[in-house]
Amino acid sequence: MAGSESLAARLGFPADAKLLIIVCENLGFTRSTNVGAYEALRHGRATTAGLMVPAPWARDAASDYRGEDIGVELTLNAEWETYRWGPITHSPSLLDGDGGFPRTREDAWEHADLDEARRECRAQIERAIFWGFDVSHLGAHLGTLQLRADFFDVYLELAVDFGLPMRLPPASAERLTGFPFRKLATDEGIVVADHVVVTHGPARRAIERLLVELPAGVSEVRVRPAVDTEELRAACTDWGDRVDDHALVSKDPALRDLLDRSGATLVGYRALRDLQRSEG
Repeated sequence: MAGSESLAARLGFPADAKLLIIVCENLGFTRSTNVGAYEALRHGRATTAGLMVPAPWARDAASDYRGEDIGVELTLNAEWETYRWGPITHSPSLLDGDGGFPRTREDAWEHADLDEARRECRAQIERAIFWGFDVSHLGAHLGTLQLRADFFDVYLELAVDFGLPMRLPPASAERLTGFPFRKLATDEGIVVADHVVVTHGPARRAIERLLVELPAGVSEVRVRPAVDTEELRAACTDWGDRVDDHALVSKDPALRDLLDRSGATLVGYRALRDLQRSEG
């Protein structure tokens, strides 16, 4: 472990460096999302993405993978009313009444058998690796594995077993969860971002506010970029927010200017993973 040395310094930057991770969530959700996320990673300012392995277009995302910084967004929910997916292990406790994952995390918490959840999440990581992804980190779709202690134990166990950093909620959320998830993770040698910005709806305003007063250390913010298609509009009601996220991180010159003025250096989770493994 690195004692009191800052995460930025451990990554090889000045101790007071301002580092920013821009995460594309929901890779695999739709074809529109795959196109938007890869454009944001290859030509825009996004630095990493999370793959929802059970989602309908995950295999398509794998077929277009070119070595980008991709983690696994562990998925135990399918939140949309008419657009459904379910566990790749076919575990019965992870299903709701119409054959897909539960729509809410509360429903998942109430009905999921923890052993079946553990087996499903492990299978999702292993399938991503089998598909050829150089998995860089773990995330949790809708926070289901992050916000309740017994499910968090599964999340942490997998991060340790696979030697991967974890995406976590902001530290302030510990007052709501009732357990010290950041300390539990770091005590096991897991590397986590210093600061996490939660976005609701389009990420544009949250990112603009963050960059005005970007703190020293590693900050993380999420986007959900997707290109505007009939498929996307049919799949989800928040399609407009996703299209705006794509415009922001893929081609908006104002974001480039804000990044330059903030002094931010963009980094991905692969650097954090390599640090974690070297220290471990």
